[in-house]
Amino acid sequence: MTEAQFEPANTETAILSRLIDPERSGLAPEAARYILTLEFKDSDQHRMNELAEKAQEGALSPGEERELENYRHVGHLLALLRSKARVSLREQHTL
Repeated sequence: MTEAQFEPANTETAILSRLIDPERSGLAPEAARYILTLEFKDSDQHRMNELAEKAQEGALSPGEERELENYRHVGHLLALLRSKARVSLREQHTL
């Protein structure tokens, strides 16, 4: 199967979402609180902004496209983990 033939249900994002299952609790309160503190460093935020501007201009090199996609993937993973953390704390009434 070629990359273009992947079913949407088997994208990296979809697989991670099923694995993490962000709508279910299951994290210890300490782990959930820690996850909610995770943030990109200022240098990474600056780089993401640079790449986003270049993308809007259509000026990304192939390497920069991969770099921006890496940031997107990590950002999505972080969003899934944060969602699970919030659900876990809410269900434990410790948010």
